[in-house]
Amino acid sequence: MTADQVKEALLALEQPERASFVARYFKTRPGEYGAGDQFLGLSMPQQHALARQYVALPINETEMLVQDPFHECRMVGLLIWVYQIRRAGSVQRQQILERYLANRLFVNNWDLVDSSCPTIVGETLLTQDRSLLYDLAAQDHLWSQRIAMVSTLTFIRKGQFADTFAIGELLLGHKHDLIHKAIGWMLREVGKRNADALDEFLHDHIRQLPRTALRYAIERYEPVRRRYYLTL
Repeated sequence: MTADQVKEALLALEQPERASFVARYFKTRPGEYGAGDQFLGLSMPQQHALARQYVALPINETEMLVQDPFHECRMVGLLIWVYQIRRAGSVQRQQILERYLANRLFVNNWDLVDSSCPTIVGETLLTQDRSLLYDLAAQDHLWSQRIAMVSTLTFIRKGQFADTFAIGELLLGHKHDLIHKAIGWMLREVGKRNADALDEFLHDHIRQLPRTALRYAIERYEPVRRRYYLTL
């Protein structure tokens, strides 16, 4: 089983018309965050199906997919690692995490980050030191910073909010709306489980919180409560 076989399967499903639309959606024009990326036009269900079909792909072959110019090849490679890590032992889990981090320059759009990091990074760090996330958040690299923020989704699901709040604080001054959205999304996830914890964070940081992040965070609040926070 090789990366070339997986890529052939992807190319066989190419949909050029859909690829053109998707390329615009993921901001691939010069100067945009996805500039220069190439798409085949596959749907996410198709990509998940291929990842499950080739879930036994060796780690070095999967890495070749993750480095491929086509967005869907990178996505399928990342999803293979996601499926593999869910049933991996501690040694293989660590190997996948290390290869993921070594290749994070290729995890270069929000969908690639969001589909992979909660499992590959978050689940691996559940029982480990989490300083890695703070190192990623401190880097001057958009996707590393989004990985740091979105990986905390796994902790949130376990009722652990401290890292979400701490990394959110580190990134409050970020200029990019993709980080603002990530902060707001994670805060909203906290609020689903503990509204008091979210309210406390909002009251402490309302002046620094980017408007987009605030809107995402309070999206599930009742209208009166939303208006209250939006007028602070």
